[in-house]
Amino acid sequence: MKFAVILVNYNGKKYNTACIASLCAAHDIGEMKIIVVDNASQDGSVELLREQYGGEERVELIALDDNYGFSYANNVGIRRAEDWGADYVLLLNNDTEIEPDMPMRLEECAQRHPDSMIIPKIYYSDDRKRLWSAGGSVSPVIRKVRHIGLNETDAGQYERETEIGFATGCCLFIPMAVIRRAGVLDERFFLYYEDTEYSFRLQKLGIHIYYCPQAVMYHKVGASTKGADSPLCAYYIARNWLLCNRLHLGWRYPVFLLYYTVNRIVCCLLWLAQGKAALVHATLRGVGDYRRQRFGRSKDYR
Repeated sequence: MKFAVILVNYNGKKYNTACIASLCAAHDIGEMKIIVVDNASQDGSVELLREQYGGEERVELIALDDNYGFSYANNVGIRRAEDWGADYVLLLNNDTEIEPDMPMRLEECAQRHPDSMIIPKIYYSDDRKRLWSAGGSVSPVIRKVRHIGLNETDAGQYERETEIGFATGCCLFIPMAVIRRAGVLDERFFLYYEDTEYSFRLQKLGIHIYYCPQAVMYHKVGASTKGADSPLCAYYIARNWLLCNRLHLGWRYPVFLLYYTVNRIVCCLLWLAQGKAALVHATLRGVGDYRRQRFGRSKDYR
């Protein structure tokens, strides 16, 4: 097996070393290449990566000249992995660490479910018995996604390998054959909802998504985006949630739009009561840019 890991870095200097070290400690995975795609970081990430891994054949750095977003950078890595001849790609957040047998477990699951996308069990990095994701589910009408097991203590309740409706972009194990059929990530999203859109796209094509509980990793949640309670997050969620569901909901989109309107109004009222007017402004900008069909990177939220 030729196995390519794609790490997108944006000012993640303090996370890359631990992530790459955990990948290098992985075993029974065949031939591995770690492709780090840097989105024009300004924190010395590129310099440190070159210093640490300049002589390491398994680690390749691609330094972009600007911040083109999560989807674009992953797509650069995917195309490099294809040129290298990878059988599988693992899209992995760089603010994570993996168990040494995680890639092997993912590949075993992929063998049981050919031409499917696979995701692992994900714990919080600072509380390694508390779950962040044991797969993802999708509501039946408005297609709202959620993490299964979020914030639960793991007591063995999610140990069954099962098909799921949504895969988080924190870690996606994808056969190259699936990418050739479904395409790469949609670069209009820049940040957030690219994983939801990709999950929905695969399902439209009849491609399955499986949760593999034997594969385990740990996530420093929100490290790259300063957490969910930020104008950056509010803007891209407001805009990209609309875009994703407009692409995939069909006749259910008006029902979703009613829910979305109520949901965002309630959030904005709460933010105003908390003195967080910047989140309200970002949300309104996101909705406005969706209506104007302005996608990709916002000049104000980057």
